[in-house]
Amino acid sequence: MKLEAVLDQREIPYKKLWHRQAFTAQELAAEEHISGHEVAKPVIVKGQKSFAMCVLAASNHLDLFRVARVLDEESVRLATEDEMKTLFPECEVGAEPPIGSLFGLKTVMDVGLRDKERLFIQAGTHTEAIRMRRDDWEQVCRPIIGAIAMA
Repeated sequence: MKLEAVLDQREIPYKKLWHRQAFTAQELAAEEHISGHEVAKPVIVKGQKSFAMCVLAASNHLDLFRVARVLDEESVRLATEDEMKTLFPECEVGAEPPIGSLFGLKTVMDVGLRDKERLFIQAGTHTEAIRMRRDDWEQVCRPIIGAIAMA
């Protein structure tokens, strides 16, 4: 998978985890016996200019108005399933790693993730995950940081 190759190439430490199928970030948290606050979920949005990957804790919900403001867009909407299949052909739909740069997308990180020491992320399938330090994750994706989760 592209994610592991990038992490290996950059010598970033991580641990690959296997679990039963988990179709949501909260299900991933349950499978790994961790809090949803430690799972970074990607939510793909489309503005007038382009698509972007928003990353927030599994336990939070995305605020589209805040995202539009951070991206300097008039408005944004959620990407459709067909758009997701086109954007992430190597991944199972809904299991894309939350690193937009792997797919040519901007990454917008919710400021609430800044206080996490480690993150769990999907690795492209509904049965594989990666655990890594949040600092290392930020180094890989170089996110725009903003308050994009609902209060």
